[in-house]
Amino acid sequence: METNTPGNYLNSLNDVQRQAVTTIDGPVLVVAGPGSGKTRVLTYRIAHIIQQGTAPWAIMALTFTNKAAREMKERIGKVVGPQADKVWAGTFHSIFARILRVEAEKIGYPSNFTIYDTDDTKSLIGTILQEMHLDRNVYNPNTVRSRISSAKSNLITPRLYAQNEELRNQDRMAKMPQIYDIYEKYVVRCKRAGAMDFDDLLYRLYELLQTNPDNILEKYRSRFTHFLVDEFQDTNHLQYSIIRKLVNFDNSPRNICVVGDDAQSIYAFRGATIQNILDFEADFKPFNIRVFKLEQNYRSTDHIVQAANVLIQNNSRQIPKKIWSDKGEGHKIKVLEAITDNEEGKRVIDTIVEQKNRFHLSNSDIVVLYRTNSQSRIFEEYLRRFNLAYKVYGGQSFYQRKEVKDLIAYLRLVVNMKDEEALRRVINYPKRGIGQTTVEKIGELAAATNRTMWECLLEVQAGARTANALTGFKEMIVKANAQLDTSDAYELAVHMAKQSGLLDDLKADTSIEGLSRKENVDGLLDAIKSFVDEDTVIDTQTLPDKSLATYLQNIALLTDADENADQRDFITLMSIHSAKGLEFKSVFVTGLEEKLFPSYLSMENAEGMDEERRLFYVAVTRAEQFLTLSYAKNRYRFGQMRINDPSRFLGEIPRQHLESTAYIRTGGEEAAVSTMSRVMGNFQKRTSASSPVLRADPKDFKPSASENIQAGMKVLHLKFGEGKVISIDGGKDNRIATIHFQDIDAPERRIMLKFAKLQILE
Repeated sequence: METNTPGNYLNSLNDVQRQAVTTIDGPVLVVAGPGSGKTRVLTYRIAHIIQQGTAPWAIMALTFTNKAAREMKERIGKVVGPQADKVWAGTFHSIFARILRVEAEKIGYPSNFTIYDTDDTKSLIGTILQEMHLDRNVYNPNTVRSRISSAKSNLITPRLYAQNEELRNQDRMAKMPQIYDIYEKYVVRCKRAGAMDFDDLLYRLYELLQTNPDNILEKYRSRFTHFLVDEFQDTNHLQYSIIRKLVNFDNSPRNICVVGDDAQSIYAFRGATIQNILDFEADFKPFNIRVFKLEQNYRSTDHIVQAANVLIQNNSRQIPKKIWSDKGEGHKIKVLEAITDNEEGKRVIDTIVEQKNRFHLSNSDIVVLYRTNSQSRIFEEYLRRFNLAYKVYGGQSFYQRKEVKDLIAYLRLVVNMKDEEALRRVINYPKRGIGQTTVEKIGELAAATNRTMWECLLEVQAGARTANALTGFKEMIVKANAQLDTSDAYELAVHMAKQSGLLDDLKADTSIEGLSRKENVDGLLDAIKSFVDEDTVIDTQTLPDKSLATYLQNIALLTDADENADQRDFITLMSIHSAKGLEFKSVFVTGLEEKLFPSYLSMENAEGMDEERRLFYVAVTRAEQFLTLSYAKNRYRFGQMRINDPSRFLGEIPRQHLESTAYIRTGGEEAAVSTMSRVMGNFQKRTSASSPVLRADPKDFKPSASENIQAGMKVLHLKFGEGKVISIDGGKDNRIATIHFQDIDAPERRIMLKFAKLQILE
């Protein structure tokens, strides 16, 4: 494609992309297959709308990561110049937080409300459970948080929750009948603390629009003439409800364009509903909706693309499309079969080394994908053995590290002294003689008098030492708060790091871990200094505001995908959910076994299985040139070695797209038919000509008891012939022998003895 310049941006598009970009009036659905240039279409469409005379500030573009919004702005800027900065482009949460900062007082919140992260939410729920004398082992804070989040995403208030018998029955079945009561108290406490959690940024915006239809809702309807939504298949019920309100769905809707792919809807566990994109065409049919399908794949070669096409056709309800590629046939898909998960790790890394040597791939060209994060351990071990640089994506975020959160909590409290979670976190860190009992008394007094903990800080009965500590703590925060209008974010952050004693506490720990924690705090201060010194982008808008409040809002809205990755050349290890939107020259999809991928949790209903298949589709379509699929016949799960059937998804890939592979097989199968062939239903098609040559006569073969086989023995295998047992490892019931056979191409084999049939020769 051509260079993206102002004069030729339309010429750089294919026919369907151009139509989607230039159709700017009325509702539009763009169904974008993987690697089809959807970001190009979305950004050029915005640029084209501006070129046609629409003011950039009349355009709202909603994304799921700040990174996507920044990339969008950069591309638009190449066509229309500085006007791109005036487009309202950002994540749902950042754009909605921006509106709420202006309008929050109309629903009883301060404009400088705190944004609670997951830890703040769990901490508050834990406090409520303690006050209600509920067992945390029964009322798990994570589970309670998930129930509250789900309720908000479905616009269920605490009152409606209490009246919903289906929800109440679910809670009773889970032995948590008081969820509705916890939910009600949680909402009250957040509002009293002037805080919103991430769900509230949507939930409270909907409340704002719903309760102020004539002024606020109409204000924003009038302000924006064009709405665009990226990754529409990932939206939930609440997000779509807000969009429908803003575009005036019931009466002469504004211009709306949604871009997405139903085949890549994989976030149901987060509340996303595929129904939004499946029903969008029908919802807007009365308003002459136009539908454009981007089916040309610019990423992958033909074997990969065609395999993905056939795979996804097994799903029940979907928007019909057929992706295609003109990048040539490319390499066939390789399948690795291993006896154990440990051997799977070795074979995957062996293949990586082979690809690096044969095809001159860099580490950064390669990704290893897995269904669950716990699978990464074995791959990490072998990568270390081969001295290959790697990075596990999705590890603990910088901003989630304790020492970083401690300093941020101080800064949050300086900005919003009603922030109870921040106060609880730092009131006695570093230790200043304010015990947990005193903190609980302050919380109880606040709850009893319907005030904030900050207001009750000096009113509890306490000894002289504790009273002095409370007074000193409060004075420190008040003095820092008084500097908000005269000091920038960095000056205040350094002041609080020193005055709180946090820096001295970290310096006192001279261990390696202590030094690392000190470096993390220094890194945070450096980041704040950069924020102050450089042009800062907030919600993708360049703002002069260097205040502490603005900095805190910026980092509160960060996602994993927004953090800068280490730029070294490393192999990436990540879950498939994390890989969406990325691409690599070589992709390894591992653990393709029934009950692992697809997950056993998905097997209860067709919808769950469809989502698992979409997840596999996403994994397959990350690959540009090389795709390798692997599975283990035996895997440790929950402390036990489990026998696994290969994933049904392997059998759904047509044979013509698979490389002919000599699969590892367990001994004792006279026909030596690979498990892969059975999965594909080819057992009946195999002929005697295709059967492997046996190196022993089955009539004379007498297998020995597996427990008698020891290292150093000579043994006979029907298929592999004579061999010598080099070593045996594994537990009593899961002994694995490494055997060197004499007359085969790959002489060293690892065989699980309880499944093998071996005859001891001597």
